[in-house]
Amino acid sequence: MDTAIEIPAEHPRRLTSLLIVVVAGAVAALTIGTYGRIHDPTGQGIVTFGFPAVLPMKAWFTTGALALVVVQVLTSLRMWDRITIPRRKPAWLAAAHRWSGTAAFVLTLPVAYHCLWALGFQTTTPRVLVHSLLGCAFYGAFTAKMLALRSPRLPSWALPALGGAVAVALTGLWLTSSLWFFTTFGFPGI
Repeated sequence: MDTAIEIPAEHPRRLTSLLIVVVAGAVAALTIGTYGRIHDPTGQGIVTFGFPAVLPMKAWFTTGALALVVVQVLTSLRMWDRITIPRRKPAWLAAAHRWSGTAAFVLTLPVAYHCLWALGFQTTTPRVLVHSLLGCAFYGAFTAKMLALRSPRLPSWALPALGGAVAVALTGLWLTSSLWFFTTFGFPGI
């Protein structure tokens, strides 16, 4: 019995478009990583948005972004009929998907700014190295996904794969930062 999976042949233009989107994301990730590595970190926090310190703010903003990414995943699964709950697609589903993604991205900006400006790309421990790599990967995947949204010639699987990469990178960021913070300093960490 042959168990090989048959992969459909993609039109060369679709693969070229995908390559352009992925290379743009890789350039964004490498640019952020390079800046973080060569920039002299200030070691100083930024605005804490009412939190007692920068670390709790970053932990909670990242937790909020992760919660919104869960909304992103669930709404995209329903929009593309991968799940059937609710049975009828609500008219507001696409708007909820877009706005939850926008809000998640906005929550990551002060966190990323502090990480890059005050800390830079660090390699001091395995957790910190993985976190630095995931931060670059998140913004690279996000860049690729945003470009893919406006590219009509991509393979049909490209947008879900890029969205999944964004979700996986943010989950990894949360695990290596917020979860670490809450288990090290206590929950709620305020």
